[in-house]
Amino acid sequence: MITSISNNRIKEARKLQNRRQRQAAGRLLLEGVRLIGDAFQSGIVPHLLFFVPELMDATPQGAHLLAQLQRAGVECLACTETVFATLAETMTPQGVAAIVPLPHLPAPTQPTFTLILDQVRDPGNAGTLLRSAEAAGVELVLCGPETVDVFNDKVVRAGMGAHFRLPLRACPDWSSVQSWLAPAQQLYVAQADATLAYDQVDWRQPAALVVGGEATGASLAARSAAQPIAIPMQRQVESLNAAIAGAVILFEAARQRRQTIPNLR
Repeated sequence: MITSISNNRIKEARKLQNRRQRQAAGRLLLEGVRLIGDAFQSGIVPHLLFFVPELMDATPQGAHLLAQLQRAGVECLACTETVFATLAETMTPQGVAAIVPLPHLPAPTQPTFTLILDQVRDPGNAGTLLRSAEAAGVELVLCGPETVDVFNDKVVRAGMGAHFRLPLRACPDWSSVQSWLAPAQQLYVAQADATLAYDQVDWRQPAALVVGGEATGASLAARSAAQPIAIPMQRQVESLNAAIAGAVILFEAARQRRQTIPNLR
């Protein structure tokens, strides 16, 4: 039982709450039964698990996860609630956290359906967009300049496991974004004042969608490179939340792609 917040394992785990430390270590600190379970079911085996025995034993899901990981040979360290509180970033901790390899899935060489987050700074919106992207069949997500770190704890929790199943790439500038796109991909940017409606686009062709930030929208570089598209609005509504707008467009693209691409559901 770890009883001191000065324990070296605990101190090393806490470092992973920092972006630079995550990148340097190539590891990620996950919290919560469902999130750790999603990672494990996606083939990611934790390096180490911390748990509060009384909290894990309180639910069948927690007890089952602990047993699964112990059978898989994961080192599982019990700790007190006080110690665990220094690792937790949620308001009501479930009493389990894991150190896992930082996800880095192979990216397609010729993607046909790509999502680009451009200046999306809100963690909840970024995570929700990743979740929607996975559900809509996006093949690659590019995180452009001034976008929140996608491995931020709030983004990971909002992504609901998408981080473990979607290829994600951070791009420091717009030229880096474009280097990941296939030559045949048509680039579109969600923009409230565009004249072309999102459902008039032929999404059956290779395409990439740029979703901009909540306050200022997409960057000038993105808007200069992409064709603007809009979601027509009724009454006096000017725009939608970035995550909602992105989901609406992504699922229209998914609907069209299901009609022409075999094996898409």
